[in-house]
Amino acid sequence: MQKPRKSVILQHMTILYEDNHLLIVSKPHGVPSQGDETGDTCMVDIAREYIRDTYQKPGNIYVALLHRLDRPTGGILMLAKTSKAAERMSKMFQLHAIQKTYYAITEHIPSPTSAELTHWLRKMPDKNQVRAYQHEVSDSKIAKLTYEVLATKGSRALVAVKPTTGRQHQIRVQMASIGCVLQGDVKYGRTTFNSDKNIALFAKEVVFEHPTTKEMMRITAPLPDTDVWQQFPAYLG
Repeated sequence: MQKPRKSVILQHMTILYEDNHLLIVSKPHGVPSQGDETGDTCMVDIAREYIRDTYQKPGNIYVALLHRLDRPTGGILMLAKTSKAAERMSKMFQLHAIQKTYYAITEHIPSPTSAELTHWLRKMPDKNQVRAYQHEVSDSKIAKLTYEVLATKGSRALVAVKPTTGRQHQIRVQMASIGCVLQGDVKYGRTTFNSDKNIALFAKEVVFEHPTTKEMMRITAPLPDTDVWQQFPAYLG
């Protein structure tokens, strides 16, 4: 499979916020956050190229990935341009002091239409998948989120999800556990692929204290204008 060119992907990387310490972008669906076994161009590589080209910086470019988004997920991705910012932001993530809101489209309408979910998640051996349990089991980690239905269309719902913890595949598996698999997420439920093979999950908003100025920041990203998200046109833009 032909690898995407940096220049092509860079045109689709929306910069949401930048200063001397942080670079916050909207990651396109289908692009890896960091390098993996595929060797495909990742967001860390794209960020380095952007900084190198924009500021004419020679040599190694410092870019730290502060958190990950699954490859088929799009939306806000936070990177640090200095080690000081990376250290302080990483501590905030560990303390759950960064509030994130995701938009998801579920194949069924959640009932109730708003709730808090608590599960214990355990990685499945030899699989890039996790399983949700209603009680603690061996090698499991607690996962919490709240959700609220924003709109419905037929049997589908647009849902705002706010995870309290940051576990692998957390939103995907917790929503699937209540019978509300995300549209296109064949890994966690009985659904069909979306046309672009990605899933209807998007990191929409992040709220945090700036690591150096201490200013409270609220960053939002527009939903992609694709057929998946056009099901709820009032929420585009």
